[in-house]
Amino acid sequence: MFLALLLVAMASMAQAQPAQLDEYSDQLPLTPHLGYFVDPDGRADATAMFARAGRGEFAPLPGGSDAFGFTEGAYWFHAEVFNAHPSLRRWLLVLHYPLLDNIDLYLRYPDGRVEHMASGDNLPFSARSISYRQPNFWLDLPQRSRVELLMRVQSRSSMQVPLVLYTPTAFAERERDTQFGIGLFYGILVALFCYNLVLWLSLRDASHFWYMFHVAGFGLVVLCLNGLSFEYFWPNSPWLANHSIPLSMAISQVAMHQFCRVFLELPERIPWANRVSLGVMAFYLLMGLGSFVLPYRAVVLPMTLAVFPGALFILALALISLRRGYAPAKVFLLAWGCLLFGTALYASVSFGLLPKNFLTEYGIQIGSALEMILLSFALAYRYAKLRGENEVLVREHNEQLERHVARRTSELSTALEQLAEANQRLRESNRRDALTGLFNRRHFRDLFEHQMHHAAEHRQPLGVLLIDLDHFKGVNDTHGHLAGDECLRWMGRCLTDSLSVHGAVIARFGGEEFVAVVPDMAGDRLLHLAEQLRVRICSEPVRYAGSNIGISASIGVFVLRPGNGLGVDDALLRADDALYAAKDRGRNCVHAAEDVTG
Repeated sequence: MFLALLLVAMASMAQAQPAQLDEYSDQLPLTPHLGYFVDPDGRADATAMFARAGRGEFAPLPGGSDAFGFTEGAYWFHAEVFNAHPSLRRWLLVLHYPLLDNIDLYLRYPDGRVEHMASGDNLPFSARSISYRQPNFWLDLPQRSRVELLMRVQSRSSMQVPLVLYTPTAFAERERDTQFGIGLFYGILVALFCYNLVLWLSLRDASHFWYMFHVAGFGLVVLCLNGLSFEYFWPNSPWLANHSIPLSMAISQVAMHQFCRVFLELPERIPWANRVSLGVMAFYLLMGLGSFVLPYRAVVLPMTLAVFPGALFILALALISLRRGYAPAKVFLLAWGCLLFGTALYASVSFGLLPKNFLTEYGIQIGSALEMILLSFALAYRYAKLRGENEVLVREHNEQLERHVARRTSELSTALEQLAEANQRLRESNRRDALTGLFNRRHFRDLFEHQMHHAAEHRQPLGVLLIDLDHFKGVNDTHGHLAGDECLRWMGRCLTDSLSVHGAVIARFGGEEFVAVVPDMAGDRLLHLAEQLRVRICSEPVRYAGSNIGISASIGVFVLRPGNGLGVDDALLRADDALYAAKDRGRNCVHAAEDVTG
């Protein structure tokens, strides 16, 4: 008998102390006052749990932490609240974790009356006491009375129960600051997205597109994790509220790894890492698609676990790129290291590895903000360094100019002439294909349009030839890519020798494909010229490293006549159709589009 009483006394001492509200407290975290009990099969009811709490069977939170990681079954939490406030009865209980599925709150008053309320992602958003992104309940706590609080939580996501009691005024003030911070954060994301959108539209640089894609995916996943997507996007769809988490995680991670591939130039610089990165992207893509048919935890748990090795992998790639002399990796390492560190902090809370606090709860937002600040610092540092170098150059130049005016004037004139020549060479190189010396595709379009206007003014036709080397992949596979490059160079010289005398504009269209526009030529003359070109290509082998490499070409022919209303793209499309017809005929031949001989 004595031993039983001793055990009951010890259990009562182990229980958390009651939470006391008074006139000096406008908010009170309940974590230090909570006890918990695990219901493995989730079948227990509130009556049985109140009885267990009365017998002291609820244990204090392990380590004082309200984060349990991914768990099975239902968790029951119990606390006693004593309202010593002289005038305030109405308090707001907020559970600062928005991803829980089912939350049942039971209040037992001193007279034995029990009040029940429910919330969670499996209920419509309107079921909450106030329209707020995190589950919440209005509590009526009589003065100078002790009320028992019993909460049942069951969820497929990480089990976290950071409960805080607020006065209405304290909650409004807290949310004012929180909403301002969230608005500022998303304002930065929107500005960053729009800025990169403008850059991508202007430069067509893939890195800006994928960074923009990552910003959008990252913003979506933070919206979901903060409960804002459930509040604003689909408040009446608990199904979307749950499925948006794995989908947004998949989108964000795929975009992030794709941006890393492009920014660090993995396909060219680190091919093996590029294959690993593609595998990681495929994993997240499959998990995102699998979220429609697989259980929530079977998808979210491995995706969350993959955050840690994914973060380490990207940091390792940045270090490798930096050691290999890729300078932009330095900024990437600093900026993205902060973002990945913040992401890892948030994921650690999901597994119960770290306690839930301001730094871990908002680790993603803090990390991304630091990323943007570091990039801004890097740009500012670069600008300051260039400005300092320019100031030194200007000062030295002025000192020398004062001593040697005449000599410096002459040198300056020479430098300006050299600069003009360099600019001219640069403009010319921007128009040329580096391998063949022919015009590149972009400059060819400008010349083609000019030729079209000239031909229209003089009522002259334009002959369009689209030439493609046959079985060029076999040349690369048999003789190597350097031999393939020599074949392309030889092809450029052959086209120049054969067509320049006719005033043709010649360009490398892409890969092993070339294009030529011959002014004032149509009909049999154009077909004869194309046939002569084809015969020369297949009759003269390319000599490389002691070997004779035989090549052939298929040629599509089209005539752009004045007044037919066709543009550059239309003409190229007709020539391309003729080229494919030549290939279908067995290659090494010339095929003309309709009305060429007309």
